[in-house]
Amino acid sequence: MRTPDIELLWWAGCPSTDRAQAELEQALGDVGLSGARVRRTEIDTDDEASSRGFLGSPTILVDGVDVASPGPEGEVGLSCRVYRRRDGRISPTPDPDDMREALERAARAREEDGR
Repeated sequence: MRTPDIELLWWAGCPSTDRAQAELEQALGDVGLSGARVRRTEIDTDDEASSRGFLGSPTILVDGVDVASPGPEGEVGLSCRVYRRRDGRISPTPDPDDMREALERAARAREEDGR
C-alpha cells in the first residue's frame, strides 16, 4: 500500500487540532499507514482561508480531498468546524470511519496508478 498525501489544516482559534491529529494517527495505524507523514498547515488569514477553500478547523485532506463531506452549511473562513458523525452525534473532529475510508481509498488509488 502506498502512502497518500495527508494534510491537516488548522486555525489557532480552534482547540480541536491536537485531538484531530491523534484521531488521524489512530486511523493511519488502523489502515497500516502508521509511518505516514502528516503535514500540519496553519491557516491564519481570511485570504488564505479563501484561497484554500478552508471550511474550518480542523480540516483533513487526503490527496487534496476532504475526508468529510462539507454539506450545504460549509462556509469558507477562520472558524471551528463541526462534523456530524455516522451515528448522528456532533463532533469537533471527523468521524474516524470517514478518515479510514479516505485513507484506504487514496492508498488503493495510488497503488493502482503505480504512483
